[in-house]
Amino acid sequence: VQLQASGGGLVQAGGSLRLSCAASETIFRLYPMAWYRQAPGKQRELVAHITTSGSTFYVDSVKGRFTISRDSGKNTVYLQMSSLKPEDTAVYYCRLMLAGSGWGQGTQVTVSS
Repeated sequence: VQLQASGGGLVQAGGSLRLSCAASETIFRLYPMAWYRQAPGKQRELVAHITTSGSTFYVDSVKGRFTISRDSGKNTVYLQMSSLKPEDTAVYYCRLMLAGSGWGQGTQVTVSS
């Protein structure tokens, strides 16, 4: 299953963006979901994930600035990004936390200084 991320764009440092990732009701209900990012010349890294019960995890570099959430009414996972820094510039991907899940098309986030 490949999920498509949306909501990226160009923003100035200190600004905010909200990324979205919609899934089918079954997938949304059964599986934890995660946001990853890949900056130019760097390996893809896990940014945050959320379980079906709403427990969350964040990589240290985004703690206090990013918030992952789930909307069961819309079967959508969000990544609210605030206080953005140039080092947050990357392609952001949404992915199921399930072995064998594919990588969908990411969304570009560019933070200018």
